Amino acid sequence: MSYKKLEVWQLSRELSIDIHKMSLQLPTFEMYEEGRQIRRSMKSVRSAIVEGYGRRRYKNDYIKFIIYALSSNDETMDHLEILFETEFLKDEILFIDLQKRINNLGIKLNRFLSALERQHRT
Repeated sequence: MSYKKLEVWQLSRELSIDIHKMSLQLPTFEMYEEGRQIRRSMKSVRSAIVEGYGRRRYKNDYIKFIIYALSSNDETMDHLEILFETEFLKDEILFIDLQKRINNLGIKLNRFLSALERQHRT
């Protein structure tokens, strides 16, 4: 099996692409400020899942990297909300769509983490 078969990775991949594209539509100043932060945090979710998968034989490491992915996902949500609240992201439909998808990814990462922790205990 490959990390590419993990649903959480697939969702994070799609989000990282869409957030990257969205951030490049921001005004120049925000594209390099908050836009850079949201791109990095979302890509960190994706990368942490991959790195954790690569360490899957070491359950504590795998769990740690999924926790990192969750943290970066929360950070991404905060950056998205900042962009919308400061009106640099004006497209409310896009905001709501990304917000729902980031939230959904967080739910799935939490479930994935719980499953890993259950496996680790047995």
